[in-house]
Amino acid sequence: MASVKRVAIYARVSTDNKGQDPENQLRQLRSWCERMGHEIAGEYVEHESGAKGVEQRKEYARLFADAARREIDMVLVWALDRFSRNGMAATVVDLQRLASYGVSFHSYTEEHLSTDNELVRNIPLATLASLAKLEREKISQRTKAGLERARAMGKRLGRPPLAAATRMALRTALDAGKSWHMVSIETGIAYTTVKKYARALGYQPRPRNVTGPPRNAQNRHG
Repeated sequence: MASVKRVAIYARVSTDNKGQDPENQLRQLRSWCERMGHEIAGEYVEHESGAKGVEQRKEYARLFADAARREIDMVLVWALDRFSRNGMAATVVDLQRLASYGVSFHSYTEEHLSTDNELVRNIPLATLASLAKLEREKISQRTKAGLERARAMGKRLGRPPLAAATRMALRTALDAGKSWHMVSIETGIAYTTVKKYARALGYQPRPRNVTGPPRNAQNRHG
């Protein structure tokens, strides 16, 4: 006989869909727990998009907090997309996180994705992990293809170069021996940009409050 498990029911409906009612999910999930002889440890009902992060899904965050405290043994959902819609890779990370707490996962309408069967619990995670890897590779390929297409069309990628007048103001300040922080303040150029161009031109970093001829200064013009 299967052992009694403390089940956390997670139901989510999007605020974008006014016609959804979480009770439609909850009724059947409660009935499943009753048939299986499991204890309902808590119900976590979310009215947010599944694509939002944990910080914007309070019930999702509370679910993981209770899982970390070992207060539940299983998470029960209507379907995987009710649990998360952050993409396969992020979903696998969350499922693996539950597994690290000793908490299994059961999808009411997708039993092949459930991990509560001890004999095959690693198979769904391994399958989902493989799909997540393929998803990441496809995203990477699409990104690279988009960049190549932009280059082929003559588009400049990245930040535009500094204007000639801005470069001159930058080098004048650097030649005066001012620190990169002071140069950034006086010229209005972002510190990261000052740092990048200063290094490229061979200037050495200086303490913030030091002025005077720069070390290894080179008399460059143009």
